Amino acid sequence: MKHLAKLASALLVGLGLTTAVNAQSALNEILDSGTLKVGTTGDWNPMSVRDPATNTYKGFDIDVMTELAKDMGVEVEFVPTDWKTLVNGVVAGKYHLTGSASISAPRMKVAGYSESYLSAEIFPFTMSDQADRFDGHDSVNQSSVKVATTLGTAFQGMVEEWYPNAEIKLVEGPARGYQEVIAGRADVFITSNIEGATLAEKFDITRVKNAEARSPAVIGMLMPQEDQVWINYVSNWIKMKEARGFFEETKAKWGL
Repeated sequence: MKHLAKLASALLVGLGLTTAVNAQSALNEILDSGTLKVGTTGDWNPMSVRDPATNTYKGFDIDVMTELAKDMGVEVEFVPTDWKTLVNGVVAGKYHLTGSASISAPRMKVAGYSESYLSAEIFPFTMSDQADRFDGHDSVNQSSVKVATTLGTAFQGMVEEWYPNAEIKLVEGPARGYQEVIAGRADVFITSNIEGATLAEKFDITRVKNAEARSPAVIGMLMPQEDQVWINYVSNWIKMKEARGFFEETKAKWGL
């Protein structure tokens, strides 16, 4: 009988059905405190953009997290972070989840993810007046080319893998690789088709011609790895909102 009791207890714990296990979930903490804490970088247009004058945020992620908080009946608090500490922040409990982040094997070693709701493809970009210098990825992978990328982002690993012969310039967040190219301190940067379209509208930036998309990425919210109760809640919320058209409407609003 003792053996069966232990087995039943283990099963309940595994299913997240005991009061003790539920009490440890971020879900309970959020509902008890009345505040959903979201880690966001504020530098990924049109996902999350911070206005330094007012310290407020706007973007796709901001709309999504505001809607999540509203449906939970709590307030949302956006916690500033940067790409190199994004994962550490969710692991350390500085925030309950993050805005959009690409799902990657290294990140999955220490953090969990919500259901995915967006995908992206990665391209190299340069200034329009430099476009004739480049034709495909091989033209970027040259010692005479300086490729800028932000330290700690998924893009850093891609740049180092794709362009080992190029001179790679790492910049510390909140600086971004594209800013180095605009300023003339680098020749090329990489980013998603999501951000690239926005930058092309604002600056004289263009994709490197004949450079095919690489590293298609699925995107979700980073969450505490062991908190399956909270992960299930958010993932099911995403499915529900997708079925009701919320994500498609929000993507259309931000040109995604």
